[in-house]
Amino acid sequence: MMARSFLSSLLLLLLTACGGGGGGGSASTPVGITPTSTPATSTPTANPTPSTVVSSSPAPAATPVTPKVVSDVLNLDFAALLNYTPTLPNYYDVTVLANDNTPASPVATDAIATLGRVLFYDKNLSINNTTACASCHQASHGFSDPARFSVGFSGTAFTSAHSMRLGNIRFYRPGSMFWDKRAASVELQASQPIQNAVEMGFDVAHGGMSALLSKAQALGYYPELFKLAYGDIAVTEPRIQTALAQFERAMVASNSRWDAGYALNYNPSLPDQGLGAPIASFTAAENRGRDLFMRGRGGANPGAGCAACHVPPTFVLAPNSKSNGLDLNETRIFKSPSLKNIALSGAFMHDGRFSTLAQVIEHYSSGIQAGTALDARLPAGGLNLTPTQKADLEAFLLTLTDTQLNNDAKFANPFK
Repeated sequence: MMARSFLSSLLLLLLTACGGGGGGGSASTPVGITPTSTPATSTPTANPTPSTVVSSSPAPAATPVTPKVVSDVLNLDFAALLNYTPTLPNYYDVTVLANDNTPASPVATDAIATLGRVLFYDKNLSINNTTACASCHQASHGFSDPARFSVGFSGTAFTSAHSMRLGNIRFYRPGSMFWDKRAASVELQASQPIQNAVEMGFDVAHGGMSALLSKAQALGYYPELFKLAYGDIAVTEPRIQTALAQFERAMVASNSRWDAGYALNYNPSLPDQGLGAPIASFTAAENRGRDLFMRGRGGANPGAGCAACHVPPTFVLAPNSKSNGLDLNETRIFKSPSLKNIALSGAFMHDGRFSTLAQVIEHYSSGIQAGTALDARLPAGGLNLTPTQKADLEAFLLTLTDTQLNNDAKFANPFK
C-alpha cells in the first residue's frame, strides 16, 4: 500500500516537472522552420478578446539567421530586412492609388523585395556574368542609363531602345511596360531582358530561361534567399518575376522639391487640388515653368498643357496619350516613363535621340510632326514657345529630381 502511494506521488511529480498541466511551459523552437517575413503592407492586429480559457504560451518565433553562403557575398541581415513599404504622401489620393498596378497576390513582403534587389544587381543572371538589370538601370541616373543605348553582355552589341527610368513604375497602367507596351505587367516585363539575345543573353540559342534557372539554383545564396522569401528553395521564373516586380514597385519618387512645395499647397477641396498655386520655395522661373506645365492650352492665356499627358503628382503618362510627333506620319504610340528624375537621364525618348532637356523642349516648341497617331492635344509644328518659356519649363523639370530615391540604401547594390 505504501509502495503504491509512493509511486503515485512520484508520477505526479514527473508530470508537473514536464509542464503537463499546460500552464506556462514553452516548447523549444522546432529545427528547420523557415521564418516568414513581415508583409510589406501590413494591417495592425486588433486587440484580442479576453478568454477565460488558459492556454499554453506559443513558442517564440525563431530569429532568422543569415546563412554563411549568403553573408559571404551579400550585405544582408535576415534578422533585419529593410522596409520596402513605400511611404506615400497624402496627395497620393484615391485617384492616384486607383492606378497602382500591384497585384493582390502574392502579398508584397520585405523578403520577396530583398530577393528582387539581389536579382536586380546580380551579373550572374547574364550568360557570361557581365551584365545585370542595374547595368542599364543605374541608380545615379534615375535608374536609367546615361548612354543613348545600353551595351549588352557581349560588350559590343547595343540595345535598340533607351533604358527607361523606373521611378513610380507601380503607377503605370497594366499593359504599358516597355516603350512599345508589349508587356502586360511589371512581372511579365521583369524576365524579358534576361532572355534577350543582346541584353543578358539567355535566349533560346543559349538554353533560355531553363538554363538561367539551373544556373541560379546552383549559386549557393539563391536557395537560401528563395527559402526566406517563399518558404522553399525552388527557383522558378514566376518567383523571379514577382521578386523583381516587388523591388521595382517600391521605387516611388515622391521626395523632389516639387513634392515638398506641393505638399503645402495641396487642397482636395479645390478643383485643381492646389496644383495651380505658386510654390513658395520656387524661384520666379521655376514657378513660371510650373504654371506653363500645369495650365491647359485653352482659354485666353493658354499654357503648354504638359500635365494633361504627364499627370501629377506621379507624372506618369495618361493612358489616353498618343504619339508626340517625333517622326512624320508616325503610326506607333510609345509610352513614357514618369518625369520624376528626368534631369538625371542622359538621353530622352524611346530611341534616345535627344541628349538634353533643352532639345526635348525644343521638339515640343517647333518640331512636332504630323501623323495619324499624333495626340490631338499637340499641334503639328509645335507650341511656339518663347525663349523665356522654354527656359522656365526646363527650370521646372529640374525640380522633379528626387535624390532620396537614388540614394536609398534599400535600392543599393547588396553585393560585397
